[in-house]
Amino acid sequence: MAELNKQEKVVVNGNEEGGEETRLLEGMAALDFDMLCSTVASQQTQGKWREIESSGEENADFGGVLRMWEGEVVLDFMDDRRVALESACCPCYRFGKNMKRAGFGYCLLQGTVYFILVVSVFLNILAFMVTDRNCFLYLAVAFAVSLGVYSGFFRMQIKRKFNIMGTDNLLDDCIYHLICPCCTLSQESRTLEMNNVQDGTWHGRGDICIGSHIEGNRPFSELHHPHPISIKIPEPCSMQNGLNGFQ
Repeated sequence: MAELNKQEKVVVNGNEEGGEETRLLEGMAALDFDMLCSTVASQQTQGKWREIESSGEENADFGGVLRMWEGEVVLDFMDDRRVALESACCPCYRFGKNMKRAGFGYCLLQGTVYFILVVSVFLNILAFMVTDRNCFLYLAVAFAVSLGVYSGFFRMQIKRKFNIMGTDNLLDDCIYHLICPCCTLSQESRTLEMNNVQDGTWHGRGDICIGSHIEGNRPFSELHHPHPISIKIPEPCSMQNGLNGFQ
């Protein structure tokens, strides 16, 4: 009778060790839960899987996970008042910041190009109002279209680089920047800032740190190293050795 009780204790200990290993594996699988949710949500909304190009390294790093813009273009314009005011009062600065975060050039260079196009539109409109010559009106329209195409092209590049849900039609992105440029810039800024995109790297919301300016630009894993986790795997022959010892 005593030997049977000892054997049952050995079996129970083996089951507990196996259960601990299973719980650890389940915890590791839960780390990718938000990625799974975004993929399932995109399948339900679109009705099909989106084809991700596997030729580029950047797309391969994200594992085909579909992301979404932070808020709507117009309805959520005032969600972040600071970004909204910067987009409305100084769109060239906001555009340059977005390009730097997304990894598409320097802030000063991109902001200068945007500023030149905007100023050219307003100067030609002013010249048309003063001189009443149609050539200035045509030039204003041409610069406005160039501004929309330039901004829409980089919006499409942001979507492709970070796998953000939306159409791959350049015309749609250009229309957004032509009709409501401030709202479109605000949406892009919210998405890049809230997900801690730095120099073309999408860190995600979990990497946003509250601290000094220097610490805020560093990933969370560098500031707080994870505690070591010991995984104890039971030996396959431990139960047999225990039984042989009792015998």
